[in-house]
Amino acid sequence: MIELDGVTVAYHGRPVLRDIDLTIRAGERVALIGPNGAGKSTLLRAITGLVRPATGEVRLDGTPIERLPRSMIARRLAVVPQQAALPFATRVEEVVALGRLPHEDPIRGARPADRAATAAAIERVGLGHLLGRDARELSLGERQLVLLALAVAQAAPVLLLDEPTVHLDLRHQVGAMELLVDLNDRDGTAIVAVLHDLALASLFFPRLVLIDRGRLIADGSPAEVLTDERIRDVFGVDPSIVRRAAPLVPTAIETPLA
Repeated sequence: MIELDGVTVAYHGRPVLRDIDLTIRAGERVALIGPNGAGKSTLLRAITGLVRPATGEVRLDGTPIERLPRSMIARRLAVVPQQAALPFATRVEEVVALGRLPHEDPIRGARPADRAATAAAIERVGLGHLLGRDARELSLGERQLVLLALAVAQAAPVLLLDEPTVHLDLRHQVGAMELLVDLNDRDGTAIVAVLHDLALASLFFPRLVLIDRGRLIADGSPAEVLTDERIRDVFGVDPSIVRRAAPLVPTAIETPLA
C-alpha cells in the first residue's frame, strides 16, 4: 500500500532522513519510534507527499505520490497531526465534518451519508458531550480527540498519526490506543503512528519501526526491536531503568505483545 524506496529528505541541505526503505501493507498496525529529532514526523510528511524526497521515491498503491492529485491522496490517507491551529470559531461537529470533504459532491456538498459518517465518528470517539462547543476553547487533549474524530470520519484506508497521545491523560491515552486497534481489527484500517511511549507502542502495535538520526535501525516485533542493546545505543539510557518505568516493554526473550 505504501512504499518508500531509498528515500532521503533534506531541509536546507541537511539530511533528515537517509536512504529509507519501508513498506506498509494493507491492514497493518505500525508504530514509528525513536528519540526526538530522529526524523519520525518527517517520515510521515514524506508519506503524505508534503515533503519531496531529495532522492528516492514514495509510492501509494504503486503510484509515485507526486503524480497523484491531493484529492485522491485525501481519500486514501487520513492524518492526525500533533496539533492543528484553528484560526476562527468552529464548532466541534464542524471540525469533524471536515473529514468528509474528500468524499463530498463538489456541487451539492454534504450528503446524508456524509452527515451520518460525521455523527458516527463523533460517537465512536466519544465526543457527544462536546457538541456545540467552539473547538478553540477546548483543552489540548480534547482538541486532539476532535482531530482523531475528523480522521475517523474521513474513512481512509490508511490512518497516519503524529504523537496521537501527547496531550491526553492516561485514561484517554489507553482509550485512543484501543480505538486504533478497533479501527485496524474491525475496519481493516492500516495504522501508522509516531509514538514516544515505548510501553504503549509495545502493547498496542505488533510491528515497530525504529528510526535514529534519520536512518531505519530496526523493523519487527517489539521483542525484536527493543533489545537492551538498542535501548542503550539509540535512547542513551540504561535498559533496566526503562523496563522498571515501563514494564510492558518486552525483553528479547519475551513473547511479542500484539
